[in-house]
Amino acid sequence: MAVTTTLEKKRTNLFLVLSGIFISNALLAELIGVKIFSGEALFGLPGAQLAILGSNLDFNLTAGVIIWPIVFVTTDIINEYFGKQGVKKVSILTVILILYAFLVIAIVTSLPPAQFWLEINKTDTQGNPFNIDYAFNAVYRQGLGIIIGSVIAFLVSQFLDATVFHWLRKYTGSKKIWLRATGSTVVSQLVDSLVVLFIAFFVFGNWTMEQVLSVAAINYIYKFAVAILLTPVLYLAHYLIDGYLGKHNSEVLAEKAAIESEQES
Repeated sequence: MAVTTTLEKKRTNLFLVLSGIFISNALLAELIGVKIFSGEALFGLPGAQLAILGSNLDFNLTAGVIIWPIVFVTTDIINEYFGKQGVKKVSILTVILILYAFLVIAIVTSLPPAQFWLEINKTDTQGNPFNIDYAFNAVYRQGLGIIIGSVIAFLVSQFLDATVFHWLRKYTGSKKIWLRATGSTVVSQLVDSLVVLFIAFFVFGNWTMEQVLSVAAINYIYKFAVAILLTPVLYLAHYLIDGYLGKHNSEVLAEKAAIESEQES
């Protein structure tokens, strides 16, 4: 009984840690995603100017992609040990928290600024006129279309990731972790890249479909490359979990998750 209790505690602790990593990085990625950076400039290179669907595009990406790969890896680990239900639970909770965060931001950015706060921050470090309230609101506020698009894309891609992951696991068994992890990410992020841009900038914005597809292609190229590069990190995570739970216990947990996920299908 004591052994079972200890194992259950470890299992619960593992889910809490993975969920914490997942939620904090997904929420943070949403908040910092308003900044667009140049991937080429990061390495001192000129713009790539890739010709895609009639547009010449550089690798301009949202700052959120810097930490989004952590969400990829965590999703696959939760998938492996807690199945579809584990992914769905943490994904739905994440969406609720993201919406809550944006609600709080909407309230906070609508508050009237204190006059002394504006006065002491009325110039930047070079002495140029500066409106800190405008800057604060500009950084934190996001358009309704972007919020709706990102939330819908997030849920759809997460549920799809869980489904493809366990479909592949049915054929690979406990082997070929890289195949089901990379395969599920590649499929789900294709949908994610298209859905978020389509809703945010085609439905709610004024982009053409060609622009949506072109920018989605750039985002997907990045996500595809990262999914492959993160494979060693995924194996390291499995190694650490095997050490924490015990090799046999981790295998039993993964097998149980696979059976429950298959029954759910």
